[in-house]
Amino acid sequence: MKKVFAAMSLALMAVSIGVSAKELKEIRFGVSPDSPPFELKMADGKLVGFDIDLGNAICEKLKAECVWVENDFDGMIPALKAKKFDGVLSSMSVTEKRQKQIAFSDKLFNAPVRMVAKKGSTLLPSAESLKGKRIGVQQGTTQETYAKTYWEPQGVTVVPYQNQDLNLADLLSGRVDATLQDAVQADIGFLKTPRGRDFAFAGPTLNDPETLGNGTAIGLRKDDVELRQLINQALADIHKDGTYQRLEQKYFSFSIYE
Repeated sequence: MKKVFAAMSLALMAVSIGVSAKELKEIRFGVSPDSPPFELKMADGKLVGFDIDLGNAICEKLKAECVWVENDFDGMIPALKAKKFDGVLSSMSVTEKRQKQIAFSDKLFNAPVRMVAKKGSTLLPSAESLKGKRIGVQQGTTQETYAKTYWEPQGVTVVPYQNQDLNLADLLSGRVDATLQDAVQADIGFLKTPRGRDFAFAGPTLNDPETLGNGTAIGLRKDDVELRQLINQALADIHKDGTYQRLEQKYFSFSIYE
């Protein structure tokens, strides 16, 4: 019996120690590559963007291989729980609702939210201004939660899309009157491109921590404590050695972290 108990104790010790940096061979990140400059799939199938570079930098610090798994954004948390991948690295905002289901790494960057409409539009991001209008959002995002919480009950039609490309396509065609998006993605990935020349931000940045959260982070399973610790250490290291700032300057003319 003593031998049995000893073996059981050793097994429990092995479980409690968990994964170490030396044992970590790869990290599988879920990504929805439809939101430049954060994540985008090129014509040759290559994934590029700030989130992709951040993930690769984290993996490099941990001497692990980065494996990118494409997934629709609205299915990220169920897929993470089903162990389709190890973490969600796709501009996911940290909200109280999401924290009830999954854990998060330390902050990656801020994610301000703004509305986009035709230039010259008098629309503002309020239920009063948008009553009777159609507003496009990406499914599963904090923007969808905000619009359905505060606007939809007041007579605003909220139109969810599976990805941002479909959302913008309907904005361009006039099938929606405006879109609610991540402000940086909307600015760099749309407004500053030829497609967005006839559009502009409408109204101020929205601020509602309950629905829009406080910054973005890597979504992780709650029981993957050791992996979260390793990722947080890698994040601290890329801030300390200047890697984060170098990648930030590659994509933005301002600090997306502060």
